[in-house]
Parts: sequence; C-alpha cells; structure tokens
Amino acid sequence: MVSIVFASLAPSIALLCFFYLKDKYNSEPISMVVRSFIFGSLIVFPVVVIQYAFQEEGLLLKPFAQAFLSASLLEEFFKWFILFYTVYKHAHFNQHYDGIVYGVSVSLGFATVENGLYLLVYGVDQALMRALLPASSHALFGVIMGYYLGKAKFTEKINEKKFLIYSFTIPWFLHGIYDYILYVQRYWGFIMLPFMIFLWWLGLRKVKLANR
Repeated sequence: MVSIVFASLAPSIALLCFFYLKDKYNSEPISMVVRSFIFGSLIVFPVVVIQYAFQEEGLLLKPFAQAFLSASLLEEFFKWFILFYTVYKHAHFNQHYDGIVYGVSVSLGFATVENGLYLLVYGVDQALMRALLPASSHALFGVIMGYYLGKAKFTEKINEKKFLIYSFTIPWFLHGIYDYILYVQRYWGFIMLPFMIFLWWLGLRKVKLANR
C-alpha cells in the first residue's frame, strides 16, 4: 500500500514543483497550492460515480463518446469548476502565471488519486507508464486551463468571457484526443508519442508566455 501511495504521489509532486518553480515573480502561497491539490483529489469521486452510472445504464460506451464525453468532458469540467469558484476570484490570483500554478495543482491532485485507484487494481508495476502519460498529460491540461484563466482575469472585460470559454474547451478537446488515441488505436504508442511531444511544446510555450 505504501508503494502505491508513493508511486502515485511522487510524479505529481515532481511535476507540481517543476511548474511552481517556473514562476519568475511572486510564488504562490504553499497553503493555497496544497488546498487546490486537495480539491483536485476530491473531485475524482463524483467523476467516478457518474462514469460508473453511465456504464451501468449502457450510455456513452462507444470510443468517441467515452473519450470526449464520459472521460474528458466530465474531468475537465470538474477541474474548471473548482478553479473558477475557489481560485479565480481569490486575492492571491494576482498574476497571469498564477493560473498555471493552480491549474496544475488541481489537475495533479486529480491525477494522483486516479493513478492510486488504478495502481490499486492493476498493480504497482504500471506506475512508470502512469507517471509518463496520465500524470504529465493532466499537468499539461492544467497548464493550458490555467493559462487561459489568467488571460481571462487580466484582459479587458470584453474578452474575459472568450478566454473563460477557451480555458475549458481547449483542455477538454486535447484531453478528448488523448483518450481517443488510447481507446481506438491498436498501435497507439506511435501516435501518442508525437501527441505528447506536442502537448509539452504547447504547455511550455504557455508557461513562457504567461511569465512575460
């Protein structure tokens, strides 16, 4: 059990530290980052319950529906909801890059519990793959979500709604592609590798832009 906790927590902490330390200006309070991480970990449970209900009712079982609705839509919506209602209006969210820190924190909280549940069922020998794919992809979806939340908060009022929409729809779309590759491609690794390279390029570009 200790090995499962460590295997699911270690990659998330490493990724969170990486993006936290990329902040070139005032670092966010650790208490706020931890709070966001905990909120992210808690939303796994309503997501799992809803997904289980869909399965039991025979709904959204085809690969496209599972990828873009049952998985990515639910997960990214709950993450966005937590960020918008617990962080977006908070006084500590006072720089563009702060959105990335909190987006990554919520996303990795979610990924940690999700990975822990997966390793509990399938064994700790899956830990490396879970660290390389789900943990890092959730972190990068969080980067993109947080980047556009920062754009929404620190742009002209007329553009706020547009960037708020982007902050949900772009991570949802990318997450849907990620899941769809896993669901339908026999040789998924050949497609997943360039897709993950693209995600890292996009995420690090958003980090650079937000720090400007």
